[in-house]
Amino acid sequence: MITFVWMKIIFASQNPNKLKEIQSKLSAFEITGLSNVTFPDELKETGLTLEENARQKAQQVWDKTQHACFADDTGLEVEALNDAPGVYSARYAGDQKNAEDNMRLLMQNLKGETHRIARFRTVISLCLEGIFYTFEGICEGEIIHEKKGSYGFGYDPIFVPKGSSKTFAEMTLDEKAIISHRALAMDKLVTFLTQR
Repeated sequence: MITFVWMKIIFASQNPNKLKEIQSKLSAFEITGLSNVTFPDELKETGLTLEENARQKAQQVWDKTQHACFADDTGLEVEALNDAPGVYSARYAGDQKNAEDNMRLLMQNLKGETHRIARFRTVISLCLEGIFYTFEGICEGEIIHEKKGSYGFGYDPIFVPKGSSKTFAEMTLDEKAIISHRALAMDKLVTFLTQR
């Protein structure tokens, strides 16, 4: 059995908030984002599913660097909206990928809707020596009627996970790291890496 302690892995993202969350979960590994490696290209995300997008991003980094890497894609799936915005969550209100615009459009589309069950779903694609592995994390919850909290990012101010009275944006990073969709997917990734 090989344990990848302090293994350097590239996280295929330029998002500093995501990188911070992931580094807190993978403290036994050296995780670096794309901003810390020579990777000027913007990663393409043209898949129709979260799985396709995560694999596509990891593939691009592997092809360019030949280095262990992983990518994630996350979507907010709202039942009343037929699981939208889903794979289009980051650009729900347009290609500017503005979180405030996205939340505003989502709230507008849910106006008058009482069924507000939703889930965050994260899919991670890990590439080790050209072989790909997939991990998924799901956090069930609901969309509230107004924003609460100032932490987090994306749709965090309007999503309350099941069993909690707080939105993700009202939680500290440590609190969120216990129950979030990304944390659950990361737990599976960590288990896989440390048990190889």
